[in-house]
Amino acid sequence: MTCWYEGPLAAFDTETTGVDVETDRIVSAAVVVQDAPGTRPRVTRWLVNPGVPVPEAATAVHGLTDDHLQRNGRWPAPVMYEIAEHLTEQAAAGRPLVVMNAPFDLTILDRELRRHRASSLDRWFESSPLLVLDPRVLDKHLDRYRKGRRTLTDLCAHYEVTLDGAHDAGADALAALDVVRAVGRRFAARLERLSAGEVHALQAGWHAAQARGLQAWFARSGTPEVVDTAWPLRPELPAAAA
Repeated sequence: MTCWYEGPLAAFDTETTGVDVETDRIVSAAVVVQDAPGTRPRVTRWLVNPGVPVPEAATAVHGLTDDHLQRNGRWPAPVMYEIAEHLTEQAAAGRPLVVMNAPFDLTILDRELRRHRASSLDRWFESSPLLVLDPRVLDKHLDRYRKGRRTLTDLCAHYEVTLDGAHDAGADALAALDVVRAVGRRFAARLERLSAGEVHALQAGWHAAQARGLQAWFARSGTPEVVDTAWPLRPELPAAAA
């Protein structure tokens, strides 16, 4: 029987106006589908006019300017619907969804759906649950004592995955998918007997433990930052879609 990391996978990534899931907006997104390792991936892309100014700091990361998005981007409401519909199709097909740092990308999508569609992301998966594979959570749990950063670029270097065009949603999604396959192979002895659904459930606990550890480190260093333990989606705040 084919292990989940050798079978069909999808991946999702966004580029945004900033790093606050409650107030920032999606400016581009991509879903990548690959039926098996080494096969040609199918990539669906969206470019969004967020309706708010794009900070220069964000443009410096992903290269998308206000002018470009106003000329070429689509209005958010139909795009958010299409993204959610596309992710629903992956869930219905039984394809696990790779999302690097899932609580960011899935939560900002949820907030955009609430803002523009009066709908939550959870509502789209009532009949077919979303199975998420987060390379950041997997790597931190399976290789927890390795020193160094664990950004997508770092994981690609560690697992010898090619990342062409970092901070392009399609390129990042494909690289994250390849990292998950590489993590699966490297830690096959610990993962091959688990289903994707079981791995999804385990990651919630793994992420919570990782978040508590980071929170303790912040406390010791006097950093006031609060780390959310929720995974793969952060709960709605009262003013989430304001």
